[in-house]
Parts: sequence; C-alpha cells; structure tokens
Amino acid sequence: MLNSLSGRFLILTTVFVMLAEILIFVPSVARYREDYLLDRLERAQIASLALLADDMLDEELEEELLRNAEVLNVVLRRNEVRQLMLSSPMPKPVAATFDLRDPTAFELIGDALIRLVTHEPEVIRVIGAPVREAGLLIEVTMETSQLRAAMIDYGLRILLLSAVISVVTAFLLFLAVRRLLVRPIKGVVGYMQAYAAAPEDARRIIEPRARVTELREAEDALHKMQTELTQALRQKDRLAQLGTAVSKISHDLRNILTSAQLFTDRIEASDDPLVNRMAPKLVNSITRAVNLCESTLAFGRAEEPPPRLTVVPLAELVCDVIESERLATEGQALSFSEDVPQAMKLRADPDQLFRVLSNLVRNARQAIIASGKEGEICVSAREMETEWVIEVSDTGPGLPVKAREHLFTAFHGGVTKGGTGLGLAISGELVRGHGGTLELSRTGEDGTVFSIRLPR
Repeated sequence: MLNSLSGRFLILTTVFVMLAEILIFVPSVARYREDYLLDRLERAQIASLALLADDMLDEELEEELLRNAEVLNVVLRRNEVRQLMLSSPMPKPVAATFDLRDPTAFELIGDALIRLVTHEPEVIRVIGAPVREAGLLIEVTMETSQLRAAMIDYGLRILLLSAVISVVTAFLLFLAVRRLLVRPIKGVVGYMQAYAAAPEDARRIIEPRARVTELREAEDALHKMQTELTQALRQKDRLAQLGTAVSKISHDLRNILTSAQLFTDRIEASDDPLVNRMAPKLVNSITRAVNLCESTLAFGRAEEPPPRLTVVPLAELVCDVIESERLATEGQALSFSEDVPQAMKLRADPDQLFRVLSNLVRNARQAIIASGKEGEICVSAREMETEWVIEVSDTGPGLPVKAREHLFTAFHGGVTKGGTGLGLAISGELVRGHGGTLELSRTGEDGTVFSIRLPR
C-alpha cells in the first residue's frame, strides 16, 4: 500500500497540508494573542467606566471588577491626565511592556513565539487605545499564565483542525488520483502484460482511451510501438519461412550446378576458338554459382561464412565483373568503364568481393535500363594510407527516397521497382565481415556513387 503510487501520494499530501497549516499556525496564534490582550483592555475600560460612574466603590467591588477583567491595574489617560483607576497588589515587578496601538506583524509574531516558549509566569504591561475614543490611552498590568494557557489551548485546537483537514484532503486526493491516474496506469500495464504474453496477436494491441493528455500520449506511443513490433514479428516469421524455402532451393540448385560443372570440363577440351574463349568464363560463373548456393545455405543458418583473405589483384576482379555485366547488356545504350591501377592489390576474399561488386554494378545497370536513357557505369579504386577505397558510380536517375531510408535492410531497401533489397543487404554484411564499410556517398538526378572502404 505505502509503496504504491496512490499510497505515497496520500502520505505526501498529508505532509504538505500539515506544513501549510503550520505556516498558518504561527500568525494565527499571534493574532489570537493580540485579540486576547485587546479583549482584556476592553474589559479594563468597562471596569474603569464603572468606577467613574460611582467614585465611592468599595475594595471588594474593585477586586471583583479587576478579577472579571483578569488584570491587576488599570490606568486611564483622559484629558492629558493619567489616572490610576483600579489597582491591586503586584505579585512581582513588570517584566515587559507591549504597545498594541500600532504594532507590526513581525512584532506580534515574535512576541507570540516568545510567550509560548517562556514557561515562567510574568507580569506585563499592555498599552492600547480606548474603545470608541473614550480617552487618550488605556494601560493595564496582568499576569501571563492565563494568556499562555489560552494560547496553547488555541494552538492545539488549530493543530487538531489542521490534522483533520489534512487527512480529509489527502483522502479525497487519494481517491481522485486513484481514479484519474492509478487506474489508467494499471490498465496500460495490463495491456503491456497481455501483449507480452502473445505479441503476434494483433487483438492485444492497446487501444488509446485515456482522457488525460499525458496518459493519452503514452497510450498512443505504446500503440504505435506494439503495432510496429507485431508487424516486425510477422515479417520475421515470413523471412524465416522464406529462408527455409531458399535453403531448400539452394541445396537442390547446388546439386544441379555441380552436374553442369562436370559438363563444362568436357567443353574446355573443344577445338572451337570461340568455345575455348568462353569456356573459362562459363566455368568461373558456374563455380561462383555453386559457392553462392553454399553461402546461401550458410546464410539461412544465420551464419555468413567468414572471408578467406588472400592477395587479390583488383583490376582482374573488376574486369571479370564488368565482362559478366556486358554480356547481359548487349544491344543496350549502356557503357562500362574502369579506373583501377593495374598493380593495385588488396587483402580480401575474392569470391565475396566479386559478389559485392557484382551486386552494385547490377543494381546500377538495372536502374539505368529502367530509366530508358543512356548511361555509364564506372568502377574506380584508389589506395590510401589506412584503407583501400573502391567506388561504383553511375549516371542513372538516382535512388528513390524509400530506398534511402532502408538502404541496407533486406526486403525494404530495393533500388529498383520490384527489387527485394537483398543485394545491398548481403553486400553490406560481406563488407562488414572484412572490417570495412559500404556506404552511399551521394545520389541525385546526375547519378549515384557507392563507396567500399576496406582497412589495410
């Protein structure tokens, strides 16, 4: 109970209300003391007026008048004459004098606090203005024991009332907070627990209903998060199913390509010059296809094989990539160029680097062909002190906005209409396996440039 939000709010409310009442208590007691003293001055004035009416009052009647007024002496100043109207024996000398004709608030509060903490009874002199201007001033002497007792009694009643007000106020606020805040928060927690039990179930997504602005914003944010998470989980399931299917296809395709690889060995023995020129490329293509099938099987197990780093002559590798793409663009208004130093060598996995460059060049080719305009694709490279930089640039129409948002995410970042985005996702993963980065340097109406950075 006390550890709950409503319980702590109840305690804090009670404490704060009590603090506020204590701040009110001090000036209230000071005001009560002033009223008490003014009342004694008024009673003393009435008693002195009785003496003025009859100048021959006996001592017993004077004592009764002083006792009723709860004072020891009464001095009345009238017509510039100061006259002792009523008097009785003084038990002790006067300890202090208080003038109530024009006191400040701080003086009243300070005098009240001093009176509360002073336990020893004292005799004090009090000066005030007579009621209805019946004289210039009135002065009385009185004991402080009854004054202090009355102030303590009044203060206890004030504190008791404050405690009752605090408890009632805190209880009402407790009910209000429980209804307006705690109950909706518990509802949100309940939705979260129910959703956590079955996040794929769209029926368990929270429906925002709160009327409090902050809670409504929290429910809206939770609704959005749960919706996106449910969609992501469904996408993950579809990808898992697709991965299983691709793994099965890759397994069978690998067996078919292995058989084709056996036939190419015989083709290489042909005497036809054209066959002799094309056979090595066919063998290399089939070998890469077999390796790709094996890599796909590993990717389906969420295990991209680590690169086998060797010294790779980059110019030859780029030439193979461009020759393969040229075969696919015969008759198209598309040209290829390369700017790679012939002596440039780098440490990389040749098959994986071939896949990366092939994916980038193929994406550029498809984008230019889809635009229906002429274009050029260039592969360039340069060697720096700490890294090798390979750039694939084209003069195509540039990447669409949607493709830029999820560029390296499978099934989200396709650069051409109908594309899956797998090429860039796989390429990015392969480059990261080399300790490098694949990034989009720029894109626009004048073309696109991708940069591969491999550490030396």
